[in-house]
Amino acid sequence: MNDITRDIILDVTEKLIYRNGIAATGMDLLVKTAGVSRKSVYRYFANKDELVIAALQRRDERWMHWLRTEVERHATSGERLLGLFSALKTWFGSDDFRGCAFINTSGETGDPQDPVRLLAKAHKQKLFEYALELCRAHGTPEPERQAAYLLILMDGAITVALVMGDLTAADNAHAMARTLLQL
Repeated sequence: MNDITRDIILDVTEKLIYRNGIAATGMDLLVKTAGVSRKSVYRYFANKDELVIAALQRRDERWMHWLRTEVERHATSGERLLGLFSALKTWFGSDDFRGCAFINTSGETGDPQDPVRLLAKAHKQKLFEYALELCRAHGTPEPERQAAYLLILMDGAITVALVMGDLTAADNAHAMARTLLQL
């Protein structure tokens, strides 16, 4: 066994959870799709919950890295703030867009202390902190408040794009952010 097997297990778990949800992603489906034995899965992860958390942690790291890379391509601080929504537009147009994995999975648990919900909260906190970083770099008045507004606009756009199938949601959120930030 090696890290490649672990990575395959995590990749497949993430894809299945993102497409089907946690409850609908059983171990039999995961093992079959990954092409590994159940024993291999349990060699790396004590149980399904541990596997789900590890897969979502990887998604968080990768997604935040992707977002930062997309946003940092813009030249000015104002363009970077609005670049949050340009990045979302790109994501919404991708073939595998199924909304926010963290909103989706946290909706599967009613317990605010569930590890999945806590991970979703940590992801949203990172997103808020990145928006705050961008607001501060731009010199936005009341950066904490503006970052909170931007987080709501981003999550609202993601939800509208998924639920309504409205790929203009990022453009609409972009326009609202421009007005909000007076850019």
